[in-house]
Amino acid sequence: MDERQLRVLRELGELGSVTAVAEAMRVTPSAISQQLRLLQRSIPVPLTERAGRRLVLTAAGQALADAAIGVETALARARHTIDEYVAEPDGTVSVAAFHSGAAAFYPLLLRRLDAPGSPRLALHDEDVAQAGFPPLTRTYDLVVAHRLDHAPPWPRTAVATPLLREPLDIALPVGHPLATRSVLTAQDVADQPWITVHDGFPLLATVEAVSAAAGRRLDIVHRVNEISVVAEVVAAGGGVALMPRWTSRPHPGVTLRPLGGIEAHRHVDVLHRPERTARRAVRTVLCELVEAAETIRSRGPA
Repeated sequence: MDERQLRVLRELGELGSVTAVAEAMRVTPSAISQQLRLLQRSIPVPLTERAGRRLVLTAAGQALADAAIGVETALARARHTIDEYVAEPDGTVSVAAFHSGAAAFYPLLLRRLDAPGSPRLALHDEDVAQAGFPPLTRTYDLVVAHRLDHAPPWPRTAVATPLLREPLDIALPVGHPLATRSVLTAQDVADQPWITVHDGFPLLATVEAVSAAAGRRLDIVHRVNEISVVAEVVAAGGGVALMPRWTSRPHPGVTLRPLGGIEAHRHVDVLHRPERTARRAVRTVLCELVEAAETIRSRGPA
């Protein structure tokens, strides 16, 4: 049995005929009769009987019709509860982001959403390979993810809202001889010791592109995913690295220089399942992430 079938039974008990029920529900009498037949299949005792030319409820039918009132009342309350939940402006919104994205976006979000009535944020960090970001949308309302220009697009199971197309620069220790140049090429940096991410993570493909453009294998000496740690290692003279231009924090011991001759950018996007944005609070946080991206971009090179 379902809600519509129970409503038909209830209306039949109150209105007294299939024709009257059909008029009230704005359907044909045959549609009403079909709903009654479908309901009867799931009930072991007769629900209706003939009284002359009219179809009326049996005692069992009347008992079920009375119960249908409680069912409709409970469903109406449930719908009202959902409507309130969806429209709630200050509901809790869970957000996950990769480390440097979290460092760049979370402070801006917290400051922008500190007014009374704003959504409540539940912030998380997730350091995963590119393929690991879409599955996170099962757990979190919004997922700040990144991928390289030439990487496969996000799957259609997740909605992607673009935030940034961020340049990737070469990070050098302050005072490094290459820091005097305004733009670096693959040949310039190919003979340097390198710091890069672990296999499967974004940025590695651009390091491989540098190797291909230089025509030689790079000397990768350190594997570090966390950008702030990479900056410390670069500053200490541990090697050169690729570093995002806008979302990495400035370090007094690190100089960034653009990389020429190679498409060195990454996309920073927000992923979510389509149904998540039915909630007003989630839509608000999503809009604030887009505004925060404009703020980050306007800062210019670190």
